[in-house]
Amino acid sequence: MDLDPARLLLKPRQTGESESSPMLIAHLIHRLDIGGLEKVVADLVNHLPHDRFDHAVISLTEITAFKERLHHPRVTFHALGKQRGQDPAVWWRYWKLLRQLKPDLVHACNLATLEAAIPTRLAGVKRFIHAEHGRDSHDPDGTRRKYLLLRRFLIPWVDGFVPVSRDLHDWMLHTVHIPPEKIHPIVNGVRLPPVPNRSRPGTDPNRPFTIGHVGRQWPIKDPLNLIEAFFQLRRSYPETPLRLILVGDGPERPAIEARIAEYRLADTVHLAGWQNDVTPFWERFDLFVLPSRAEGTPLTILEAMAHALPVVATRVGGVGDLVVDGQTGRLVPRSDPCALADAIGEYLFDPARRAMHGAAGRERVAARFSQERMIAAYLALFLGVSVTKDQEF
Repeated sequence: MDLDPARLLLKPRQTGESESSPMLIAHLIHRLDIGGLEKVVADLVNHLPHDRFDHAVISLTEITAFKERLHHPRVTFHALGKQRGQDPAVWWRYWKLLRQLKPDLVHACNLATLEAAIPTRLAGVKRFIHAEHGRDSHDPDGTRRKYLLLRRFLIPWVDGFVPVSRDLHDWMLHTVHIPPEKIHPIVNGVRLPPVPNRSRPGTDPNRPFTIGHVGRQWPIKDPLNLIEAFFQLRRSYPETPLRLILVGDGPERPAIEARIAEYRLADTVHLAGWQNDVTPFWERFDLFVLPSRAEGTPLTILEAMAHALPVVATRVGGVGDLVVDGQTGRLVPRSDPCALADAIGEYLFDPARRAMHGAAGRERVAARFSQERMIAAYLALFLGVSVTKDQEF
């Protein structure tokens, strides 16, 4: 089916709806903060047709300043104050909130919210959609028995499961054993920016080759893998001016700082911290690197490709659906800094390869991973429109 949002808007309103009563979607997440799935929620709130949808964003824990990125005129925010570990009382608070809000459907994201399926039903909400943007950090391969049993037990309570990658789709189908009719693949998408004006190394003798990374500094993201690879590059090419910029923050930062000090990299590694606007960094990078141990469909890779950057990344999760090895970048095994350093090294002295792979990545995003395509797919799902299940990854 054609997923043109304009055409989907022609669908008649459901029984009981009036022109003055938009559909209310409650988006349930663990914490509203900077991150990939949170950006997807923000895109849905901002870009789904405002005359058809109102939104409530419910965080199990807290709401941060990230809420300023959500621009819908009728979006509300609700923090439930969940305590660390088990906090059964949070579901009582959640149930009471739904009784007040009376949403038409709940769109929940990732494992932390899956238990909400039962109180959602008990609150009288007719539809519960659960999206998987990546497996839990304590279960990166999706094989932990207690989580599998929980997912299987809750299948009858969930109307639809959304995997954002082929890896997650196949895992849902063959490992969790979710019925195929309940699985609705929707890949992440990003806005295509203007063609970047990026000065290349060599045009300015004082400009180093700049390797960039954007992401949370968590163990599962393995930023130390990138530090190790960069250290090896410095040893292999001591006369080549190199620079590494890491945008983001998290619990791994002290370990990163310690490794930078140990390897005496302070003059060439810049920790930029959290940034409200990453745009200026994309034009400073010559290459983007993602060193993760596990991923769903990382928006940072799509954003890098949209900015015409070649990408070197670990072959995990849905990364292989995005990066075409040898055409838009390079894929390497996870937790292998030698392989990561070698792949980065392929681009250091080959500007033609960088330009060709960067352009190919941008074209790939435009064709298959646009924000418009993602929004249209969610629009169809939320409206209950029947769409094809074989969306390309």
